[in-house]
Amino acid sequence: MTDSTHYALSQRRSAQFHGLLEYARLPSAATDLILLGDLTGRYATGSYSMLASDRRTVALRADRQGAAEHGHRITAAIACHVARAGGTVDQLTQLLLHPEHEGGRHARNIALRSGQRRALDYIHRVWANATEAVSTTRALGSRHDAYEFLAALRDRIETTPWRGERGRTALRVLRAHLTFAEIAGGPLHHASERQTAEEAGISRTTLRAVYDTVLKPQGWLRRLRVGHNRDGSTWYLDYDTVPGQGAPAPLSRFRTTQFPPDPALEEWTTPETGAAADIDSTVLGRLMGHDAFAHHGLGGAALMIISALRQRPNQTVSELVGTSSVSRATAYRTLKRLADHRLVRHTGETWALAPRALEGFGDGLPGADTGRAAAAAQGWDKVAEQHGTAGVAARRKALHAVERAAYREVLDRLAEHRSKAVVIVRDGRRVLVPAPRPDELPPTWHAPDGHVLDPVTGRPASDWRVATDGRLILITPADQRSYDELAAAHAEALSEWESVA
Repeated sequence: MTDSTHYALSQRRSAQFHGLLEYARLPSAATDLILLGDLTGRYATGSYSMLASDRRTVALRADRQGAAEHGHRITAAIACHVARAGGTVDQLTQLLLHPEHEGGRHARNIALRSGQRRALDYIHRVWANATEAVSTTRALGSRHDAYEFLAALRDRIETTPWRGERGRTALRVLRAHLTFAEIAGGPLHHASERQTAEEAGISRTTLRAVYDTVLKPQGWLRRLRVGHNRDGSTWYLDYDTVPGQGAPAPLSRFRTTQFPPDPALEEWTTPETGAAADIDSTVLGRLMGHDAFAHHGLGGAALMIISALRQRPNQTVSELVGTSSVSRATAYRTLKRLADHRLVRHTGETWALAPRALEGFGDGLPGADTGRAAAAAQGWDKVAEQHGTAGVAARRKALHAVERAAYREVLDRLAEHRSKAVVIVRDGRRVLVPAPRPDELPPTWHAPDGHVLDPVTGRPASDWRVATDGRLILITPADQRSYDELAAAHAEALSEWESVA
């Protein structure tokens, strides 16, 4: 872009935003998105591709559905910018419906196709979602801010007590999502259920139970969009909306752990696992996917004990009850199991990890012996073999691979179940042969908004619509047009066929 063109664009930008929204209140990326549209294709991820029958990814630049999804993402991004700048829905409407603003093309297309009222309703829905998103999320202006956010979230995770087997499983799932977020560079990330289950070392059934009972209700995770085909779900890691966390949690790297009160002084007024936790979640994230820590292996309690001892060595059992968020009985039982493999050793009343315990190798020091003839562990693979859990992760991945292949095969069949178009060539011109259509629908099958009632269940059928001529049209993933356009195309093809015949 030349200097004169850039200067003219700047002058045009300032003039257009005068009276609509103060230009200084919007970042340059927002103004460029409004005036010029998505020049870099940032909001087109997944909008213009689909899996063909030969398992090749095909770009569909003229795809109506992909273009609509792309336009909606641009509209939602503009709405979030305006909401974060303190604007109103009326200002957003003026920005989107301005004839020279490329970012509002999607809203203007809705107005042209369906009318002004439908476009205004759409803008109000987008505005409601944008204001909710802005009020419940934090603005991260740079990559440094994103990493600070994730570091603070990691500290809160490490100092939050995760009680019981379900709590320890939830910690593994949350740590897996934190790993995905660190790779993505922010709290917004993409992950499928199978991918998360493999990372956390648990089954999909357990994963869904933890999502529904712990992480979603407590505000740690929010699913913004359900995944489809090859795209994983879109997740957002939250920090400020975790219930019961009014005061900032102590940082595990710089604060000492609170110790349980003295029972002799009758100060035991809280549960024994009520003290602040203090673990090294990096160690937990590295070990949790291994077969040795599967359900019938060492388990999640061993992960918590090892992470707590890695964070602060030489702890007593009473201290481990607080730092690892396990009960006293579980702490004794887990320490004994780890000591059998000589992965921990105790001196007096304190416990510490063996020199190579994080690699699964036990030592032969006398302090590690619990009185039983136990052989030192020779790696996590050997520990998994001794507990009968070797190969659990590999079998889980193989099962997930089979499920993915079956799912994609079903999608391919759904995309191809419509019969191929039949054409004839007349005078060098290809003429479409209209496919036979069913009779008109009975009035009792009609539902509002063009839906069709299933005569068996009495509920609207999601795959069928009533066309403008009163006949059925099947809507499938392969259809990239609305049922009005399909009806018009069929009428045009029928007229052309009758004229040729």
